Amino acid sequence: MNRHIFTFSVLALLTTAGYANEADSVFYETDEIEVTASRIKTPLPKASRIIGIMTQEQINSYAVQSVNDILKYAVGVDVRQRGPIGAQTDVGVRGGNFEQVAILLDGINICDPQTGHNSFDFPVDMSDIDHIEVLEGPAGRAYGSSSLMGAINIVTKTAARTQAQAHAEAGSWGYAAAGARADAVSNGWNNMLSVNYGRSDGYSRSKAGRLNADMEYKKAFYKGGYMDDNIKVNWHAGASIKDWGSNTFYSAKFDDQFEHTVKTYTALQAENRIGRVHIHPSAWWNHNEDRFELIRGSEDAVKFNYHRSDVAGVGFNSWFDWTLGRTAIGAELKNENLVSGNLGEPLTEPKHIKGTERDYTLGLNRTNISFIVEHNINIKWFSMSAGVVGVRNSWNGMDMRFYPGVDMSVKLGDRLKLFTTYNTSLRLPSVTELYYSVGGYQADKHLKPEELKAVDLGLKYADYRGVQASASVYYNRCSNMIDWIMDLTQPEALRHWESVNFTEVNSLGAEVTANISLESLLPAQRLLKSVDFAYNYINQEKVDVPNIQSRTTLEYLKHKAVAGIHLNLPLNLELAVTGRYQDRAGSFTDVDGQVRDYEPYSVIDARLDWNKGRYRVYLEGNNLTNRKYFDYGSVPQPGLWIIGGLSIDLF
Repeated sequence: MNRHIFTFSVLALLTTAGYANEADSVFYETDEIEVTASRIKTPLPKASRIIGIMTQEQINSYAVQSVNDILKYAVGVDVRQRGPIGAQTDVGVRGGNFEQVAILLDGINICDPQTGHNSFDFPVDMSDIDHIEVLEGPAGRAYGSSSLMGAINIVTKTAARTQAQAHAEAGSWGYAAAGARADAVSNGWNNMLSVNYGRSDGYSRSKAGRLNADMEYKKAFYKGGYMDDNIKVNWHAGASIKDWGSNTFYSAKFDDQFEHTVKTYTALQAENRIGRVHIHPSAWWNHNEDRFELIRGSEDAVKFNYHRSDVAGVGFNSWFDWTLGRTAIGAELKNENLVSGNLGEPLTEPKHIKGTERDYTLGLNRTNISFIVEHNINIKWFSMSAGVVGVRNSWNGMDMRFYPGVDMSVKLGDRLKLFTTYNTSLRLPSVTELYYSVGGYQADKHLKPEELKAVDLGLKYADYRGVQASASVYYNRCSNMIDWIMDLTQPEALRHWESVNFTEVNSLGAEVTANISLESLLPAQRLLKSVDFAYNYINQEKVDVPNIQSRTTLEYLKHKAVAGIHLNLPLNLELAVTGRYQDRAGSFTDVDGQVRDYEPYSVIDARLDWNKGRYRVYLEGNNLTNRKYFDYGSVPQPGLWIIGGLSIDLF
């Protein structure tokens, strides 16, 4: 424990200041970025909530290869990976689990109703991203019923000029990746197309000596649009194909698990740019396929699990200004349809599983409808956003339920802002939580929705010198929490995981962040670019049930700290050194059947960049101290990982 604290303290002392809201300059006070913390897009400085913003420039400065990796430096976000470089990842916010966060691509919800485990199968490359928004706390008014604990919105670039770029990188454990992107712009039309490929042998092997953390992915993404003085239209389409060794993730008894997923996305959005009433309609369709192998390549021993889901939706959002402020009215209709080999109710007519001799025999279809009314007031010293969302779902005959919320902020001078929020939301069970009853699991199809009430109070500070900081306290009261639990009083041979509305969980948390842009504060020097630091603390109170092991509600990051220093070096070099310290509550069963507590750990990463016009060369090192640690159950994380890469602007 002392070694962890010492290692992290050295880095924190080097920075001497803080982390700006979840990434370098997360509290990015500029009107150029509009965020969606409510039903109406708002310039970031006018938002009444703290919203983490990770810009492309910041993303490029970190030793990361995927969206999953960059979120490790969001102080309020819990990232639990099966491995690096974009392998299957669970992401939670403020002590919540991976099912309780809405994941969006350009504002379109891409969560999979089968399971939140696969939500981070993005078709986009890191170079396609303009910025990432991280909204902590309930976001039902902005993002719907899946955003119980928060939302993460990946905003991709819009082509600004005709150009092309290519990149390639390689590193430890057989890692190699390459990709290219082309942009075309003409007479109000913009188009962007990217393709990417990556693979790795992985960093571990099964007891039989076979690779069990390997990964391969293929991605393609297209984004187009048209804009003139009257209208703006955007559309996107993408596909992601991934194969990876699941190691011991789903069961510590089997160390050669494997998973294959195929995901396709498409969406169309439009909005008018003139007129008193602003209208923003949208339509989307997401298609997901999943094959899970408990014993890799051995269906004769244990049948593979096959699932296919389709999510289609239409949304309508509008707002108008009048004497008392700005009012928004919106609605959304979404249908989720899943067919499976082991999830759901019996189908009236089986559907063939392509490429096999088997059929989908089970499934579930549910429709969600929501209505939103919201009003915004924004005067010189005071801002408020208040509204209510009504939600009804066809699953289990759920009636319409209403969830209100209000965000307020008051300026205390030119640099300081006081804010407070009260928000409520719900989250429907995933199909896996309702029906997965094989391989040591027993689900309950009568689970109730989770519900949350949350209060925030805090301060934000920003000045012209490049000093930015925030401090907040928050309280979450969550009822009907869904969890998989195991009764440890049973004989080991009879133990199994059950899905239950386990308990009521109350969380009290505090978060502080700070960032200093030394380029602005000390313009006479060139070496120091910025320093940052952030810390998040959570304490959860719940009914203490002896001899019960939990997979989610009893596991959370009690302490998380992140820090970084960014340097401008001679010869067009830039160096970023970043670190994080994590202390997780909870326990897990290891591969030997022993119950172990999670141990705290610290990790230091670094990235060295050479940037010269069209060319960019970089060297990254992850886990420089070669620390052995666990983020999830019995799945060990990799040690030292070195990657080198090159990016070229072709024209």
